[in-house]
Amino acid sequence: MSAHDCLRAALLYERENDCVRCMTCERSCKIAVGKLGFCKTRKNIDGDLYTLEYGDISSMSANPIEKKPFFHFFPGSRALTVGSYGCNFTCPWCQNWEISKAAPTPERCNYVSPERFVRLIKETGCQGTSISFNEPTLLLEYALDVFPRARAAGYYNTAVTNGYMSADALRLLVEHGLDAMNVDIKGCEATVKRYCGADGEKVWRNIRTAKRLGVHVELTTLIIPAVSDDEDCLRCIARRIKEEVGVDTPWHVTQYYPAYQSRSIGLFDGRTPVALLERAWVIGKKEGLQYVYLGNVPGHPFEHTYCPYCGMLLIERYCFAVIRYQVTAEQRCPICGARCAITGTARLESPVQKDR
Repeated sequence: MSAHDCLRAALLYERENDCVRCMTCERSCKIAVGKLGFCKTRKNIDGDLYTLEYGDISSMSANPIEKKPFFHFFPGSRALTVGSYGCNFTCPWCQNWEISKAAPTPERCNYVSPERFVRLIKETGCQGTSISFNEPTLLLEYALDVFPRARAAGYYNTAVTNGYMSADALRLLVEHGLDAMNVDIKGCEATVKRYCGADGEKVWRNIRTAKRLGVHVELTTLIIPAVSDDEDCLRCIARRIKEEVGVDTPWHVTQYYPAYQSRSIGLFDGRTPVALLERAWVIGKKEGLQYVYLGNVPGHPFEHTYCPYCGMLLIERYCFAVIRYQVTAEQRCPICGARCAITGTARLESPVQKDR
Protein backbone atom coordinates (compact mmCIF):
# COMPACT_ATOMS: atom_id res chain seq x y z
CA MET A 1 0.00 0.00 0.00
CA SER A 2 1.09 3.57 -0.58
CA ALA A 3 1.62 6.24 2.04
CA HIS A 4 -1.46 7.99 0.65
CA ASP A 5 -3.73 5.21 1.95
CA CYS A 6 -3.00 6.04 5.58
CA LEU A 7 -2.58 9.80 5.09
CA ARG A 8 -5.97 11.47 5.31
CA ALA A 9 -7.30 14.92 6.23
CA ALA A 10 -8.08 15.17 9.93
CA LEU A 11 -11.63 16.18 10.83
CA LEU A 12 -11.27 18.16 14.03
CA TYR A 13 -8.89 21.10 14.00
CA GLU A 14 -8.74 24.88 13.79
CA ARG A 15 -6.25 27.06 11.94
CA GLU A 16 -4.23 29.55 13.97
CA ASN A 17 -2.11 31.47 11.48
CA ASP A 18 0.47 28.96 10.21
CA CYS A 19 -0.26 26.61 13.08
CA VAL A 20 -3.23 24.32 13.59
CA ARG A 21 -5.00 23.44 16.82
CA CYS A 22 -5.89 19.76 16.92
CA MET A 23 -9.31 19.21 18.49
CA THR A 24 -9.31 15.41 18.42
CA CYS A 25 -8.52 14.99 22.10
CA GLU A 26 -8.30 17.16 25.17
CA ARG A 27 -4.61 17.87 24.71
CA SER A 28 -5.61 20.39 22.02
CA CYS A 29 -2.10 20.43 20.57
CA LYS A 30 -0.97 23.55 18.74
CA ILE A 31 1.09 22.22 15.84
CA ALA A 32 3.42 24.23 13.63
CA VAL A 33 3.91 23.51 9.92
CA GLY A 34 5.82 20.27 9.42
CA LYS A 35 5.44 19.24 13.06
CA LEU A 36 3.58 16.48 14.86
CA GLY A 37 1.18 16.63 17.79
CA PHE A 38 1.85 14.98 21.15
CA CYS A 39 0.54 11.58 20.01
CA LYS A 40 2.68 11.68 16.83
CA THR A 41 -0.27 10.59 14.72
CA ARG A 42 -1.28 14.01 13.39
CA LYS A 43 0.85 16.36 11.33
CA ASN A 44 0.55 19.94 10.09
CA ILE A 45 1.15 19.77 6.34
CA ASP A 46 1.17 23.21 4.70
CA GLY A 47 -1.30 24.60 7.22
CA ASP A 48 -3.75 21.68 7.26
CA LEU A 49 -3.92 18.83 9.74
CA TYR A 50 -3.61 15.23 8.58
CA THR A 51 -3.84 11.90 10.33
CA LEU A 52 -0.91 9.62 9.49
CA GLU A 53 -2.59 6.36 10.50
CA TYR A 54 -5.96 6.09 8.79
CA GLY A 55 -6.51 2.34 8.56
CA ASP A 56 -2.88 1.58 9.49
CA ILE A 57 -3.54 -1.56 11.51
CA SER A 58 -0.70 -2.64 13.79
CA SER A 59 -2.68 -5.42 15.47
CA MET A 60 -5.81 -7.42 14.69
CA SER A 61 -7.42 -10.32 16.54
CA ALA A 62 -10.81 -11.88 17.14
CA ASN A 63 -11.31 -11.46 20.89
CA PRO A 64 -13.99 -12.57 23.33
CA ILE A 65 -15.91 -9.45 24.34
CA GLU A 66 -15.10 -10.35 27.95
CA LYS A 67 -11.42 -9.65 27.22
CA LYS A 68 -12.05 -5.92 26.68
CA PRO A 69 -13.41 -6.27 29.38
CA PHE A 70 -17.16 -6.07 28.71
CA PHE A 71 -19.08 -8.36 31.07
CA HIS A 72 -22.55 -6.91 30.47
CA PHE A 73 -22.49 -6.33 26.71
CA PHE A 74 -23.43 -9.19 24.37
CA PRO A 75 -21.95 -11.85 26.69
CA GLY A 76 -20.15 -14.68 24.94
CA SER A 77 -19.76 -12.81 21.67
CA ARG A 78 -16.51 -11.97 19.89
CA ALA A 79 -15.28 -8.64 18.54
CA LEU A 80 -12.80 -8.21 15.71
CA THR A 81 -10.30 -5.94 17.45
CA VAL A 82 -7.85 -3.58 15.79
CA GLY A 83 -5.33 -1.00 16.90
CA SER A 84 -2.77 1.27 15.32
CA TYR A 85 0.03 3.38 16.87
CA GLY A 86 0.46 6.15 19.41
CA CYS A 87 -1.23 7.38 22.55
CA ASN A 88 -2.17 10.69 24.17
CA PHE A 89 -1.33 9.49 27.70
CA THR A 90 2.09 8.94 29.29
CA CYS A 91 1.35 5.90 31.49
CA PRO A 92 4.72 4.33 32.43
CA TRP A 93 3.12 0.91 33.00
CA CYS A 94 1.59 0.56 29.52
CA GLN A 95 0.89 -3.06 28.58
CA ASN A 96 0.92 -2.33 24.83
CA TRP A 97 3.87 0.04 24.77
CA GLU A 98 5.38 -1.51 21.64
CA ILE A 99 2.63 0.13 19.58
CA SER A 100 1.30 2.86 21.88
CA LYS A 101 4.72 4.46 22.24
CA ALA A 102 5.53 4.09 18.54
CA ALA A 103 4.78 6.60 15.82
CA PRO A 104 3.02 5.57 12.60
CA THR A 105 5.07 5.38 9.42
CA PRO A 106 2.81 6.06 6.42
CA GLU A 107 5.48 4.82 4.00
CA ARG A 108 5.15 1.35 5.59
CA CYS A 109 1.46 1.39 6.48
CA ASN A 110 -0.50 -1.83 6.81
CA TYR A 111 -3.69 -0.46 5.31
CA VAL A 112 -7.01 -2.20 5.94
CA SER A 113 -9.92 -0.42 4.29
CA PRO A 114 -13.17 0.03 6.25
CA GLU A 115 -14.91 -2.22 3.73
CA ARG A 116 -12.35 -4.98 4.18
CA PHE A 117 -12.53 -4.65 7.97
CA VAL A 118 -16.29 -5.22 7.90
CA ARG A 119 -15.87 -8.22 5.60
CA LEU A 120 -13.34 -9.67 8.03
CA ILE A 121 -15.87 -9.51 10.87
CA LYS A 122 -17.93 -12.16 9.11
CA GLU A 123 -14.92 -14.16 7.96
CA THR A 124 -13.57 -14.41 11.52
CA GLY A 125 -16.95 -15.34 13.01
CA CYS A 126 -17.25 -12.19 15.09
CA GLN A 127 -20.34 -10.24 16.06
CA GLY A 128 -18.88 -6.76 16.26
CA THR A 129 -15.91 -4.42 16.19
CA SER A 130 -13.57 -3.13 18.83
CA ILE A 131 -10.93 -0.45 18.50
CA SER A 132 -8.36 -1.01 21.21
CA PHE A 133 -4.69 -1.94 21.84
CA ASN A 134 -3.52 1.67 21.48
CA GLU A 135 -5.79 4.68 22.14
CA PRO A 136 -8.79 4.40 19.77
CA THR A 137 -9.38 8.18 19.76
CA LEU A 138 -6.39 8.46 17.43
CA LEU A 139 -8.19 6.32 14.86
CA LEU A 140 -11.15 8.72 14.89
CA GLU A 141 -11.46 9.27 11.14
CA TYR A 142 -11.18 5.54 10.47
CA ALA A 143 -13.73 4.66 13.17
CA LEU A 144 -16.21 7.11 11.69
CA ASP A 145 -16.00 5.21 8.41
CA VAL A 146 -16.00 1.72 9.96
CA PHE A 147 -18.80 2.08 12.52
CA PRO A 148 -21.74 2.91 10.21
CA ARG A 149 -20.69 0.18 7.77
CA ALA A 150 -20.50 -2.36 10.58
CA ARG A 151 -23.83 -1.32 12.06
CA ALA A 152 -25.51 -1.49 8.65
CA ALA A 153 -24.26 -5.08 8.36
CA GLY A 154 -25.76 -5.95 11.77
CA TYR A 155 -22.65 -5.70 13.94
CA TYR A 156 -22.00 -3.75 17.13
CA ASN A 157 -19.17 -1.25 17.69
CA THR A 158 -17.03 -0.84 20.79
CA ALA A 159 -13.95 1.02 21.97
CA VAL A 160 -11.54 0.50 24.88
CA THR A 161 -10.27 3.94 25.72
CA ASN A 162 -8.66 6.27 28.23
CA GLY A 163 -11.64 8.55 27.65
CA TYR A 164 -9.62 11.65 26.75
CA MET A 165 -11.27 12.39 23.41
CA SER A 166 -12.71 15.86 22.86
CA ALA A 167 -16.43 16.38 23.34
CA ASP A 168 -16.81 16.79 19.57
CA ALA A 169 -14.93 13.55 18.89
CA LEU A 170 -17.15 11.65 21.32
CA ARG A 171 -20.29 13.11 19.76
CA LEU A 172 -19.14 12.05 16.29
CA LEU A 173 -18.32 8.53 17.45
CA VAL A 174 -21.75 8.09 18.99
CA GLU A 175 -23.51 9.59 15.96
CA HIS A 176 -21.65 7.16 13.69
CA GLY A 177 -22.51 4.05 15.68
CA LEU A 178 -20.43 3.61 18.85
CA ASP A 179 -22.44 1.18 20.99
CA ALA A 180 -20.18 0.55 23.98
CA MET A 181 -17.02 1.86 25.57
CA ASN A 182 -14.85 0.61 28.40
CA VAL A 183 -13.03 3.54 29.95
CA ASP A 184 -9.88 3.29 32.04
CA ILE A 185 -10.09 5.18 35.31
CA LYS A 186 -6.37 5.44 36.00
CA GLY A 187 -6.80 6.79 39.53
CA CYS A 188 -7.62 10.00 41.31
CA GLU A 189 -6.91 13.45 39.89
CA ALA A 190 -3.33 13.72 41.17
CA THR A 191 -2.47 10.23 39.88
CA VAL A 192 -3.84 10.94 36.41
CA LYS A 193 -1.97 14.21 36.21
CA ARG A 194 1.33 12.79 37.48
CA TYR A 195 1.49 9.54 35.54
CA CYS A 196 -0.74 10.18 32.53
CA GLY A 197 -0.16 13.90 32.00
CA ALA A 198 -3.89 14.51 31.73
CA ASP A 199 -6.89 16.12 33.39
CA GLY A 200 -8.99 13.36 34.92
CA GLU A 201 -12.10 15.52 35.06
CA LYS A 202 -12.28 15.50 31.25
CA VAL A 203 -12.44 11.70 31.40
CA TRP A 204 -15.33 11.79 33.86
CA ARG A 205 -17.12 14.32 31.65
CA ASN A 206 -16.90 11.96 28.70
CA ILE A 207 -18.11 9.02 30.78
CA ARG A 208 -21.19 10.97 31.85
CA THR A 209 -21.82 12.16 28.30
CA ALA A 210 -21.50 8.68 26.81
CA LYS A 211 -23.95 7.29 29.36
CA ARG A 212 -26.41 10.11 28.68
CA LEU A 213 -26.20 9.45 24.93
CA GLY A 214 -27.13 5.80 25.40
CA VAL A 215 -23.70 4.21 25.07
CA HIS A 216 -23.14 1.09 27.16
CA VAL A 217 -20.39 2.02 29.64
CA GLU A 218 -18.09 -0.19 31.70
CA LEU A 219 -15.13 1.11 33.69
CA THR A 220 -11.75 -0.38 34.56
CA THR A 221 -9.15 0.57 37.17
CA LEU A 222 -5.72 -1.07 37.11
CA ILE A 223 -4.81 -1.52 40.77
CA ILE A 224 -1.13 -0.62 41.15
CA PRO A 225 0.34 -0.68 44.65
CA ALA A 226 1.28 2.83 45.85
CA VAL A 227 -0.26 4.35 42.70
CA SER A 228 -3.95 3.50 42.50
CA ASP A 229 -4.62 1.33 45.54
CA ASP A 230 -5.25 4.10 48.07
CA GLU A 231 -8.44 3.34 49.96
CA ASP A 232 -9.74 6.91 49.86
CA CYS A 233 -9.03 7.10 46.13
CA LEU A 234 -10.84 3.85 45.41
CA ARG A 235 -13.77 4.92 47.55
CA CYS A 236 -13.92 8.21 45.65
CA ILE A 237 -13.93 6.39 42.30
CA ALA A 238 -16.67 4.01 43.42
CA ARG A 239 -18.76 6.86 44.78
CA ARG A 240 -18.43 8.83 41.55
CA ILE A 241 -19.47 5.81 39.51
CA LYS A 242 -22.55 5.43 41.69
CA GLU A 243 -23.52 9.09 41.63
CA GLU A 244 -22.50 10.09 38.10
CA VAL A 245 -22.89 6.96 36.01
CA GLY A 246 -25.17 4.62 37.95
CA VAL A 247 -25.01 1.84 40.52
CA ASP A 248 -25.48 -0.78 37.78
CA THR A 249 -22.33 0.31 35.90
CA PRO A 250 -19.77 -2.55 35.94
CA TRP A 251 -16.45 -1.64 37.56
CA HIS A 252 -13.47 -3.90 36.82
CA VAL A 253 -10.58 -3.72 39.31
CA THR A 254 -7.71 -5.36 37.53
CA GLN A 255 -4.40 -6.93 38.49
CA TYR A 256 -1.29 -5.08 37.36
CA TYR A 257 2.00 -6.61 36.34
CA PRO A 258 5.23 -4.72 35.53
CA ALA A 259 5.62 -3.49 31.96
CA TYR A 260 7.33 -0.76 29.95
CA GLN A 261 9.01 1.71 32.37
CA SER A 262 7.38 0.53 35.58
CA ARG A 263 10.51 -1.01 37.04
CA SER A 264 12.81 1.82 36.04
CA ILE A 265 10.71 4.40 37.87
CA GLY A 266 10.29 2.25 40.96
CA LEU A 267 6.72 1.02 40.64
CA PHE A 268 5.69 -2.20 42.35
CA ASP A 269 7.86 -5.02 40.98
CA GLY A 270 5.34 -7.83 40.75
CA ARG A 271 1.71 -8.63 40.23
CA THR A 272 -0.81 -6.81 42.39
CA PRO A 273 -1.57 -9.00 45.43
CA VAL A 274 -5.04 -10.51 45.11
CA ALA A 275 -5.83 -9.22 48.60
CA LEU A 276 -5.57 -5.63 47.33
CA LEU A 277 -7.96 -6.41 44.49
CA GLU A 278 -10.39 -8.00 46.92
CA ARG A 279 -10.18 -4.90 49.12
CA ALA A 280 -11.05 -2.74 46.12
CA TRP A 281 -13.99 -5.06 45.39
CA VAL A 282 -15.24 -4.66 48.95
CA ILE A 283 -14.92 -0.88 48.73
CA GLY A 284 -16.95 -0.81 45.53
CA LYS A 285 -19.68 -2.98 47.01
CA LYS A 286 -19.81 -0.98 50.23
CA GLU A 287 -20.24 2.20 48.23
CA GLY A 288 -23.31 0.64 46.64
CA LEU A 289 -22.08 -0.59 43.25
CA GLN A 290 -24.03 -3.62 42.09
CA TYR A 291 -21.41 -5.14 39.79
CA VAL A 292 -17.72 -5.13 40.72
CA TYR A 293 -15.28 -7.58 39.12
CA LEU A 294 -11.72 -8.75 39.62
CA GLY A 295 -9.64 -8.79 36.45
CA ASN A 296 -6.62 -10.92 35.49
CA VAL A 297 -7.28 -13.47 38.25
CA PRO A 298 -8.78 -16.47 36.42
CA GLY A 299 -10.97 -18.69 38.58
CA HIS A 300 -11.67 -16.08 41.25
CA PRO A 301 -15.32 -16.01 42.38
CA PHE A 302 -15.41 -12.24 41.87
CA GLU A 303 -15.18 -12.64 38.10
CA HIS A 304 -18.75 -13.98 38.11
CA THR A 305 -21.98 -11.98 37.93
CA TYR A 306 -24.36 -12.29 40.86
CA CYS A 307 -27.85 -10.90 41.25
CA PRO A 308 -27.42 -7.75 43.36
CA TYR A 309 -30.72 -8.46 45.12
CA CYS A 310 -30.80 -12.16 45.95
CA GLY A 311 -27.19 -13.21 45.33
CA MET A 312 -28.00 -15.80 42.65
CA LEU A 313 -25.06 -16.76 40.42
CA LEU A 314 -26.17 -15.42 37.04
CA ILE A 315 -23.08 -15.62 34.83
CA GLU A 316 -20.19 -17.94 35.66
CA ARG A 317 -16.91 -17.17 33.92
CA TYR A 318 -13.44 -18.55 33.71
CA CYS A 319 -10.98 -16.03 32.37
CA PHE A 320 -12.69 -14.80 29.16
CA ALA A 321 -15.09 -17.73 28.75
CA VAL A 322 -18.72 -17.82 29.87
CA ILE A 323 -19.21 -21.19 31.60
CA ARG A 324 -22.83 -20.83 32.71
CA TYR A 325 -25.46 -18.23 31.80
CA GLN A 326 -28.65 -18.15 33.87
CA VAL A 327 -30.15 -14.78 32.96
CA THR A 328 -33.63 -15.16 31.48
CA ALA A 329 -34.57 -14.08 27.97
CA GLU A 330 -36.09 -10.97 29.54
CA GLN A 331 -32.70 -10.24 31.18
CA ARG A 332 -33.95 -11.00 34.66
CA CYS A 333 -32.78 -13.10 37.57
CA PRO A 334 -34.57 -16.48 37.40
CA ILE A 335 -34.99 -16.57 41.20
CA CYS A 336 -36.16 -13.11 42.29
CA GLY A 337 -37.10 -11.62 38.92
CA ALA A 338 -34.87 -8.54 39.30
CA ARG A 339 -33.76 -6.97 36.02
CA CYS A 340 -30.07 -7.45 35.16
CA ALA A 341 -28.13 -4.58 33.60
CA ILE A 342 -27.07 -6.43 30.45
CA THR A 343 -27.04 -4.93 26.97
CA GLY A 344 -27.63 -7.20 24.00
CA THR A 345 -28.32 -10.87 23.53
CA ALA A 346 -25.94 -13.45 24.89
CA ARG A 347 -24.23 -15.64 22.33
CA LEU A 348 -23.33 -18.93 23.95
CA GLU A 349 -22.23 -22.16 22.35
CA SER A 350 -21.54 -25.67 23.61
CA PRO A 351 -19.96 -26.61 25.97
CA VAL A 352 -21.22 -23.46 27.67
CA GLN A 353 -24.40 -24.14 29.62
CA LYS A 354 -27.29 -21.75 29.25
CA ASP A 355 -30.17 -22.14 31.65
CA ARG A 356 -33.52 -20.43 31.11
